[in-house]
Amino acid sequence: MAKQKRVWFITGCSSGFGRALAEAVIAHGDHLVATARRLSTIADLVAQAPHRVLTLALDVTKPDSVQVAIAAAITRFNVIDVLVNNAGYGLQGAIEEISDAEARQQFETNVFGVWNVLRAALPHLRQAGGGHILNFSSIAGQRASPGLGGYSASKFAVEGLSEALAQEVAPLGIRVTLVEPGGFRTDWAGRSMVWAAHEIKEYAATSGRLRQGLKGFHGRQAGDPARAAQALLALVELPEPPLRLPLGPDALQGIRSKLKEVERDISAQEALSLSTNFQP
Repeated sequence: MAKQKRVWFITGCSSGFGRALAEAVIAHGDHLVATARRLSTIADLVAQAPHRVLTLALDVTKPDSVQVAIAAAITRFNVIDVLVNNAGYGLQGAIEEISDAEARQQFETNVFGVWNVLRAALPHLRQAGGGHILNFSSIAGQRASPGLGGYSASKFAVEGLSEALAQEVAPLGIRVTLVEPGGFRTDWAGRSMVWAAHEIKEYAATSGRLRQGLKGFHGRQAGDPARAAQALLALVELPEPPLRLPLGPDALQGIRSKLKEVERDISAQEALSLSTNFQP
């Protein structure tokens, strides 16, 4: 008996992880709904498998655009088996340097964009009685760095949203996984990065140092997006997929180091923490 092919719905397919995953899904023989803000950037995907690929223009910050795209996917393939919230970008700048508009746009895309897609897709996943949601977070969603506070705040939000969501939908047969990449050769540190327009010289040793480091880091990261895509294909085959999947040795090391730091802090002040209850 032939294995049932999955239907994937992926946001942000113009480049990076989204593009690599879209191509891997096609090569794997599954069905694909590939989306991007500009349809022209993904139009070539259809030629690779015309009967299995649907490309759609989608701006995750616009709820109406999301609703239309999800409806078109259901009309074409009847179901969404794997929903991938990948669309997003980085914002570099110290907390004081980032403007209100820059911070709000970061959250509009990285947080509310995910929320918009989830709200549109979940009714269909509930009706189908299953599905797997992959929400892209980052090592920065577990461990913040100076100069990436705005980006980390958005990814920390995705982590909290996903933890709650996983518990809400587990009884409905729907699984949720946070994908937490380290450094990969995508456009994240290149053309996709937004640099805070305002620089303050007093942050040159912290945020400023990271700004320069990221510019030199672009294109030299150890992570291969194509290999990450293969890891995600393997992930969805697991009978009990994890809530979190760090990608890359730097992500693993960073998260493990963070967990040790948290344990050290809470253990050092355990007595103070326990001193706060009402006394009998």
